[in-house]
Amino acid sequence: MADLQNTHAVSFEGEVVTKRFTDGKAGGAEREWRALTLLAEHAPGLAPAPIDFQPGVVVMSRLAGASLRGMTPAPAPLAGLAEALGAMHSAVPPRVLRDLPERPWQTAQLAAQVRAWCSGWRPRGGLADRAVKEGARWLDGWRPSTAGVRPAFGAGDGNLANFLWDGERVRVVDFEDSGRSDRAFELAELAEHVSAWVDGEVDVLASVELDRDEASRMRECRRLQALTWLFLLSGEGPRNPPGTFRRQVERVLRALDGA
Repeated sequence: MADLQNTHAVSFEGEVVTKRFTDGKAGGAEREWRALTLLAEHAPGLAPAPIDFQPGVVVMSRLAGASLRGMTPAPAPLAGLAEALGAMHSAVPPRVLRDLPERPWQTAQLAAQVRAWCSGWRPRGGLADRAVKEGARWLDGWRPSTAGVRPAFGAGDGNLANFLWDGERVRVVDFEDSGRSDRAFELAELAEHVSAWVDGEVDVLASVELDRDEASRMRECRRLQALTWLFLLSGEGPRNPPGTFRRQVERVLRALDGA
């Protein structure tokens, strides 16, 4: 959820990037630095190299590459995305991952926020009200299964702008909401992020393999993520094309169909 907020300012000097957290977001710089140091140790080259840390400021190396957001879907970048996700999710050893704090906005926290949004929804008429009503009904009856939970290190932000393709591989930036998570939840966040469809539908999971339990959990998490975006986009601000909220309403209703 961080990508909808002005949480930081970024400056470049040659091959060095300085990220200054501007909103006082608790723990954001610390989570970013921890992620960079962990990935530098366990998956070198996947993310920027950590250079320096000061309170509220993270200095790192600059990565080459073009953002996957808005890129015409192609097999090579999508395969590279799947490889990068697999490397990131499995990079941190289980003994280390167990002791990491859970990333912000994991399942329970996000579900509680969506329930609050549903309760405070002011009727508008039409499909949006139906989407909120059906979403609230589903959420009230949802009992997340633990069967498909595969512990993973999560970046905590599904924005495709955070994945850079350099022609050979995909690398990852932006870890201010990172932490302990699970693979299905992280993939659901990526698949439902507005960046995956607002500029043209991208099957970001085309090259990702899931077992049956993970696939079941991911479907549930995608419903939760779709509902999250229903409220995040309800203001229909200038950052997205006209009609984005209407499209999100339709996505929610499709996600909930048969739930």
